[in-house]
Amino acid sequence: MTKAVWYFDFISPFAYLQWHELDRLPEGLEISYRPVLFAGLLNHWGHLGPAEIPAKRRHTYRYCRWLAERRNIPFTMPPAHPFNPLKPLRLAVALGEDSAAIGDIFNFIYGEGGDVESEADWRRLTARLGPAADEAKIAAPETKQALKDNSDEAVAAGVFGVPTIVAGGELFWGLDTTDMFLDWLSDPARFATGEFARIAGLPIGARRA
Repeated sequence: MTKAVWYFDFISPFAYLQWHELDRLPEGLEISYRPVLFAGLLNHWGHLGPAEIPAKRRHTYRYCRWLAERRNIPFTMPPAHPFNPLKPLRLAVALGEDSAAIGDIFNFIYGEGGDVESEADWRRLTARLGPAADEAKIAAPETKQALKDNSDEAVAAGVFGVPTIVAGGELFWGLDTTDMFLDWLSDPARFATGEFARIAGLPIGARRA
């Protein structure tokens, strides 16, 4: 049985959109869900997030809205973005990285436009998730450590952005690689030979100063 890990951060609307595509993956695939801190990945690789570049920020939000409309996915951006994702990420960890709970959190943020930094909205979300969404457990040192461990695991696997699927040592970054991942699942050898093999070791021709 093929195993895969899906790395995500609730801060990413692309992760929300890909969440709605995960049901396209074959039933025989064993997938684990790993909430990670996107900011930690950016810091490690020395990147800026799309929301940190004004023109790219506007483009990203418009593009996500357009994609959602095309795919008939409910989509309402939260009142402010980017927001601090630590509480919902820790909530997902505290709930055992359960797929249904992760979906509920995503839908609250982007399906309903919920504000996880608003106390009233936060209480509304945790009440919906039931007694297991315990504030003490969310804030517990072991929950915080588990989230850090997930982020460290992602870096060690070479993950540089979210969402990313990792399987068989291969990375599939972004919403638009869902079909590529499905092709890889059906024929992994295709991606290890020929031109795929050549470009994997392509030398760098020039470096930016």
